[in-house]
Amino acid sequence: MARKERKQKRHRNGFVSVVNGLLSLIVLGLLGVGAVIVYGAHQFYAPGPLAEETTFTVERGNGLSTISSRLEGLGLIDNRYIFQFGSWALKKQTAIRAGEYRITANASMADVLREITEGRAIQYGVTIPEGFTAWQAITRVNEDTNLVGEIAQMPVEGTLLPNTYNYERGATRQSVVDQMQAAMTEQLAEIWASRAPDLPIETPEEMVILASIVEKETGLASERDRVAAVFINRLKRGMRLQSDPTIIYGITKGESVLGRGLRRSEIEEQTPYNTYQIDGLPPTPIANPGVESLRAVANPAQTNDLYFVAAGPVPSDGHVFAETYDEHRRNVARWREIERAAAEAAEVEAEEAKDAIEAEEAGEPVPAQP
Repeated sequence: MARKERKQKRHRNGFVSVVNGLLSLIVLGLLGVGAVIVYGAHQFYAPGPLAEETTFTVERGNGLSTISSRLEGLGLIDNRYIFQFGSWALKKQTAIRAGEYRITANASMADVLREITEGRAIQYGVTIPEGFTAWQAITRVNEDTNLVGEIAQMPVEGTLLPNTYNYERGATRQSVVDQMQAAMTEQLAEIWASRAPDLPIETPEEMVILASIVEKETGLASERDRVAAVFINRLKRGMRLQSDPTIIYGITKGESVLGRGLRRSEIEEQTPYNTYQIDGLPPTPIANPGVESLRAVANPAQTNDLYFVAAGPVPSDGHVFAETYDEHRRNVARWREIERAAAEAAEVEAEEAKDAIEAEEAGEPVPAQP
């Protein structure tokens, strides 16, 4: 009996020892896991190895494993596994968004994760100035190396709204053109709806045509509505528009800059765009007008002006306006005097520059200017 009790006691002691051993292992394991978690958390939130600000692009379709490997390979984080663990722990492994992001110097893994899941991707922009033709606009879009892909077809003249359009690196060129066209459609509908009631134009498309002429005739916001009034008044009276930019567009089709004055033969030539020879509007816009030119045509100044001519030798001098042809002839005569004076001044300046160069080469003092 005593022997049996001793045997049972040995079994109990052995079982307790095994249980104690297992419990010890579990405790040690938990302590080890806890230590690893504490270490990982510390590393996850600690300053990172990046010495200076840089950018990082999350490609479309990249998963967490690929992204963490690239981050480690580029030296933006110390340990891809800790980065993955932190992403899982914060439940952000599926919240990463494609785009190019700005990563600051010494950014922690937590900072990097926050940037690519909550931050805003870097924005780029392409600017289309007022008065650009469709060809000029598409050339600029095609030259932007931050965009990708091809444009399906050349947009119709006058369907692009001049503005600055923001996009993320890797956006398609077609998507930017789509933005421009959508913006023009929206603005055109809004401005057409608020137009003056007695305009001699019947459709939004005609408004764009006339606005494009206004856009090419003046770059001064302060006189757009008055330039528009001249053309509106002419249309009401059945007078021809007589706009030089329309002749130029008929020559270049908007695909180049003429770079010279118009010849008499070009002014007298019968073309669909020569508003010295045709009645009414040309068949299409001659550029892409901005919002202000569209508004000027929709609500022109209330004047009786029928003529205008440049007020000075540079576009910023604007124009002088006239209600009668006699008044306009006097304005033109003054303009020609300004042109002659400017040409003479340019000729004198050129001669002075040549004299200075010749004197310098001869080793003589530069002649004093009167």
